[in-house]
Amino acid sequence: MASSTVRPDSHELPDERGVSRRLLESAAVLAYDPATEVDWETPLDKDFHGASPEWSTLYGTAYWAELTEAQRRELTRQEAASVASTGIWFEMILQQMVLRDMYAKDPTSADFQWALTEVAEECRHSIMFARGAEKLGAPAYRPHRLVIELGRVFKTLAFGEAAYAAILVAEEVLDVMQRDWMRDERVVPFVRTINNIHVVEESRHMKFARDQTRKRLAGAGRIRRHINAFLVATASYFIVTSMVRRQVYESAGLDVRRAVAEAGANEHHKSMMRASCSGLMEFLASARLLTKPALAFYKRANLI
Repeated sequence: MASSTVRPDSHELPDERGVSRRLLESAAVLAYDPATEVDWETPLDKDFHGASPEWSTLYGTAYWAELTEAQRRELTRQEAASVASTGIWFEMILQQMVLRDMYAKDPTSADFQWALTEVAEECRHSIMFARGAEKLGAPAYRPHRLVIELGRVFKTLAFGEAAYAAILVAEEVLDVMQRDWMRDERVVPFVRTINNIHVVEESRHMKFARDQTRKRLAGAGRIRRHINAFLVATASYFIVTSMVRRQVYESAGLDVRRAVAEAGANEHHKSMMRASCSGLMEFLASARLLTKPALAFYKRANLI
């Protein structure tokens, strides 16, 4: 069985080498092939959760207290599959934005070569998430049709700092969840391995996104910052609110209307989201991307 043990974080090289060059060196030293690293053959053990129970949208509610342990485990498996499906959707957006940004640029540059390396890793991640959701026994969860179309518009129009900052927000939110899940022995081992792979490789992607966001915003004026802050915040809102689809409750055999209502009022889950995003919000504040309109969207998404 593939190990869920956390490998060391990205291989560090001297700062003067440049962020992209360091990331290329890291990828050469520390990379995964999910096709062989993840245990796809062992049948799903339903005595395990799909995610840490504390991250369930119903954890701490009256409904959660009424559920049997088997129902709780099934719910977290469906929720994990929904998060994975949302991850696939956004990773496809990410890949298109990065490729468009690098179109016709210098292929000998470290930025160009790292960007293609990142896209290759994202392709593997999407396949890994798809196989993981299938093994969890989940249907194909997709964002609402309106959100899909808004994503189509965003990936077509977003460029520069707006694209990279949105990538950062989406990946940071997933990162915090998955760091908990990959260490939790209550979570089924193959999901822990998937989370470990994603956390290690996404740490490189987040470094690149931070670096690009800072570079693109250097010298940006007030209007440009306000426009980008609004674009990133609205994209973040739709990404985060699409992570767990209401269909997961139906798949888990729950009362959908009651589950949706209690999840929407669940202060425990809201506080988990806010606490997990403190570092992200500090970065956005340092980049001067936390304008009043942007803050309104982050608050609605329970990220601040």
